Amino acid sequence: MKVRRKPAYQEKEFKPGLVSPTVAAILSAIIPGLGQAFSRMVRRGVILFFSFASIIGLMIWRFQDAAPRDTGAIAIIKKAFHLDPIMVLITILIVILYLYNIYDAYKVAVNSRKGETRKPFMVFVALLLVFFFIGWQIGEIDIYALVTQFDDALPALSKVLWPWERAITYPEEEWEGTAIMETPCTDPAPPLNTPAEEGPYLIVDPACGIPTVQEENEADETIVIPGSELHVKGYGFLPNEEVQLWWRDPAGSQFRQRQDGDIITVFPDENGEFEIDIIWPYRLIPTSYSEGVSEWELQGRQVISIGSWEFSEELSLAVEKMIETIFIGMMATFFGIIMALPICFLAARNLMSANIFTMGIYYLVRGILNIIRSIEPLIWAVLAVIIVSLGPWAGILALTIHSVAALGKLYSEAIESIDNGPIEAVQATGANWFQIIMYAVVPQVIPPFVSFTIYRWDVNIRMSTVIGMVGGGGIGYLLVQWIRNLDYRAAGIAVWFIAITVAILDYVSAEIRERFT
Repeated sequence: MKVRRKPAYQEKEFKPGLVSPTVAAILSAIIPGLGQAFSRMVRRGVILFFSFASIIGLMIWRFQDAAPRDTGAIAIIKKAFHLDPIMVLITILIVILYLYNIYDAYKVAVNSRKGETRKPFMVFVALLLVFFFIGWQIGEIDIYALVTQFDDALPALSKVLWPWERAITYPEEEWEGTAIMETPCTDPAPPLNTPAEEGPYLIVDPACGIPTVQEENEADETIVIPGSELHVKGYGFLPNEEVQLWWRDPAGSQFRQRQDGDIITVFPDENGEFEIDIIWPYRLIPTSYSEGVSEWELQGRQVISIGSWEFSEELSLAVEKMIETIFIGMMATFFGIIMALPICFLAARNLMSANIFTMGIYYLVRGILNIIRSIEPLIWAVLAVIIVSLGPWAGILALTIHSVAALGKLYSEAIESIDNGPIEAVQATGANWFQIIMYAVVPQVIPPFVSFTIYRWDVNIRMSTVIGMVGGGGIGYLLVQWIRNLDYRAAGIAVWFIAITVAILDYVSAEIRERFT
């Protein structure tokens, strides 16, 4: 095994530029960066050229995106400036950068003749500013909307930050008082509902009528004709507990009572009674259900708590899926270690530089690891779901594939940074490649290997909460479902469990790392 040594430091020899300062400025005015390149600052010129090319391409895209239906460069630019004033600022910055590029080319050429180097600090600051504001425009960043509309997120945010009301539930029972209604009214009119011997009941006067209807006039305008006004009395309900009014139409569909767009709820008095006037609501019913006399049912629903408290279903699911998440990350890390250990030695340059064949293996392994690592675990999870269907096995596969590539790279870099002294000592005894690795490499890489492994375990635990969103198992699946259902308290329980778990794992990993380093 050969040990490579770094060459002694040699001071860089400055050579004068190929063109005069004036010509360098003119060249950079024609093609940004060309003057710097002819002044022997090739890397600087190439960076400037490709930066300007990128900026021009991005600006053409943003102008066309701002005015997709306009034709002609002038019309498109005017429209873009009118719709998005930040484009004016970006254009001004680009002009300033262009002029500074010409000045920089002139100064670089002057300094090259003096044997001096001009640091490109201001040029790259200007480049960063241009790209920053282009990114601002592409990202549609709106600080004003963030500040003024932040209050809209406070109700949901408060539920996520303190969701524990949802963690405890009480067994509930639904009380229901009903009254049967007829439409249209017959002669004689149906009698009022009679009081029930037990439980709640409703009395509605009159016991018949017509629902609200919608008709179109000659101007194709929708006219709402209110239905019958009903006087509803409720008896036998629990005092001061909310009662919801529901309807069941002749087709069997159930819906809440609304008045002026608001859902109607009532609260019984201390005797469990209430009175309210409502309008018979509108409902589109198939003709087969509305022929002749049809029956509607008005319901007064009251949910009451019975028995002692118990943990909610959401809390139980969160605990179950959090445990599943931890084991997904653990199993993926375990499989990743087993597969990455033999690969990492093949990806270490200092161990594979003996001949052309081993270097070919090195480049091949490194290339494969880079390709696998460049694909996010979320994408691997989608592919794994296609192969093994939904569930934690898909998540374990996805994280294992990514862990092998990530750990293989980290392990190999740790091997490349080891001290060559023990390797030379073992090599001097006539040891073969495997003996060198066993006795000279492995003892040096155990501490960094442990540190990288713990770090990857932490990453896998956090990533397993994300891949669940695409069906890879774990708490992520529950989290995304609760968010889609706008159930922020349940989502908050999941978020809290994720945060607590990551904090505990961070403490445990710190303790393990301290023992091995």
